[in-house]
Amino acid sequence: MIPKDPAILLSYVNTQLRDYYESLEALCSCRGMKKKELVEKLASIDYHYDENVNQFI
Repeated sequence: MIPKDPAILLSYVNTQLRDYYESLEALCSCRGMKKKELVEKLASIDYHYDENVNQFI
């Protein structure tokens, strides 16, 4: 289950990216997430994806 709360979602997504996925696209594809919605939700708490470190910062 994917968290709804943006702060918890941030922690979940960054952990998944760090431990299991080489890119945001791979995470979204495997977990059935919509990349645009995920990016927008985390942008609402001022976090943005940095592909160089493969994390939302």
